[in-house]
Amino acid sequence: QVQLVESGGGLVQPGGSLRLSCAASASIFSINAMAWYRQAPGKERELVASITAGGSTNYADSVKGRFTISRDNAKNTVYLQMNSLKPEDTAVYYCNANDWGLIYWGQGTQVTVSS
Repeated sequence: QVQLVESGGGLVQPGGSLRLSCAASASIFSINAMAWYRQAPGKERELVASITAGGSTNYADSVKGRFTISRDNAKNTVYLQMNSLKPEDTAVYYCNANDWGLIYWGQGTQVTVSS
């Protein structure tokens, strides 16, 4: 069992930056993939970015070039650096762990991009 706790969300103006953190209660060293998803009001949850145990990354087209996912295995933490934020990035952001078929979710953190 892995518990995930997100932090770092908040209100930011368009063009601004935020860094989200996802702290895991157990070692993430061997977890196959860690990811960030988001869900905006009235929309389905969507994959934002993922990173494998080997460090390979994947991004949604809408965030490529603006967001960066990284993992610090020593700290059991995954990060999402978000730059050049847009109002359409407003959503609840969820951390996800895929431990070779066992799926874990965090409780989510709200990101609001507004002037």
